[in-house]
Amino acid sequence: MRPKSQSAQPQRELFQIDLEQLIDMSHPLVRLGHGMDWLSFEQTLGGTYHPTQGAPGISTRLMVALHYLKYQHDLSDEGVVAAWAENPYWQHFSGMTHFQHHIPIDPSSMTRWRKRLGAAGAEQMLRATIEAGMAMRVIRPAQLKRINVDTTVQTKAIRFPTDARLYQRMRERLVKAARAEGLTIKQSYEHVGRRLLMQSNRYAHARQMKRARACTRKLKTQLGRVIREVERQTETPSAKLDKLLRTAHRIYEQQRHDKNKIYSVHEPEVECIAKGKAGKPYEFGNKVSVAVSSRGGWFVGAKSFTGNPYDGHTLAEQMKQVGHLIGDKVSEVHVDMGYRGHDYDGGPLCISIRDEEDGRQSAVAMDETPCRGRTKHRTSEKRTPVGAQPVEGRCRRCDQRHPGRRSHELPEAPQSFLAHFSALPDAHLGRDSGSASDGHTSYFTCMCLKATFSGTTT
Repeated sequence: MRPKSQSAQPQRELFQIDLEQLIDMSHPLVRLGHGMDWLSFEQTLGGTYHPTQGAPGISTRLMVALHYLKYQHDLSDEGVVAAWAENPYWQHFSGMTHFQHHIPIDPSSMTRWRKRLGAAGAEQMLRATIEAGMAMRVIRPAQLKRINVDTTVQTKAIRFPTDARLYQRMRERLVKAARAEGLTIKQSYEHVGRRLLMQSNRYAHARQMKRARACTRKLKTQLGRVIREVERQTETPSAKLDKLLRTAHRIYEQQRHDKNKIYSVHEPEVECIAKGKAGKPYEFGNKVSVAVSSRGGWFVGAKSFTGNPYDGHTLAEQMKQVGHLIGDKVSEVHVDMGYRGHDYDGGPLCISIRDEEDGRQSAVAMDETPCRGRTKHRTSEKRTPVGAQPVEGRCRRCDQRHPGRRSHELPEAPQSFLAHFSALPDAHLGRDSGSASDGHTSYFTCMCLKATFSGTTT
């Protein structure tokens, strides 16, 4: 059922402490809570609840606030819930009127709520913060006229893939699933396979590659035997077992120079993406396009893409999402040389492509008229021509505290959106020590436009 609606003027408690008596009402977090349109979240997520069946859901404002705070401070589900019980400002931001001494929910409820959130709810989280910033005059319309678009890799929490490890892990998962369905596996190669994997790693470390390849061939033979034994015993496997069998066949048959290979058993959709980095030539994950305003560093969009599309072919989808979030406020789009040959033709925007080697820019307008005037770049913009680059590393640090659990608990779209909650330049983080308005701006920046939505492409 839908969450119960809270009374606009709740009855005062005799033996509880009012939060308004404990906190500073001019605190940036308090002012941000007053400026947010919390009712819009209930309207967006209301359709995901059954009208009559089940217990009433948890307060939508509480769940949205917990996720804002979680990704602002880079905390786990358990950490943000525990800190919530100690911080009166967080409780007031969540809609509480009296100080609570106990945690409000079980941390596992946040995982289930994220699955319920979906793409529409994630987009609403960003739209609501942008609208609040515009209403509070924290975001000026002039700051949204020029945006920087770039792509990065949302890495997945997987080991570096090797043939030996893939064969061993696939055999273990297949044997476990087959026995769970009542099939009899005569020889599972549990101990032999583990020893072969250990020997393969040691031989490779000692640069005895011939012996390492011999161990890898034996692991591949063992995987093939288990596949054939499972297929002999079941003609119509279940959906779970059938998916594992198809993954096992792909791992067993793939060669070194094949395309669309599998790099992880539990994340078969992971792609190997090369971004030209000297320290990390190859990254394993999915490509994400990020749109940031040139002034202020406001995140106005992030979109996850399946596969490894060319950067220029992601611009049309990214600009479509930006239009849904902030309308037609954008007049210039700055990209790097990776966007040459882009497929965007959605309006009279000026697409400025910057050459990273010599610093020159080529302006290509959609109406075939050149961009006029000169753009004054600040010092930070001169150092990093594409605004998405300074926060790229922080985009990848989103779930390092719990990488194994975060890797497969969410679909790509909301997960990529939530990952960019913590992606802002360091200059905007923390509460300012200056005036109240500056503190409000700083708090609003690191909470609101970290909420970057990412849609799923087809």
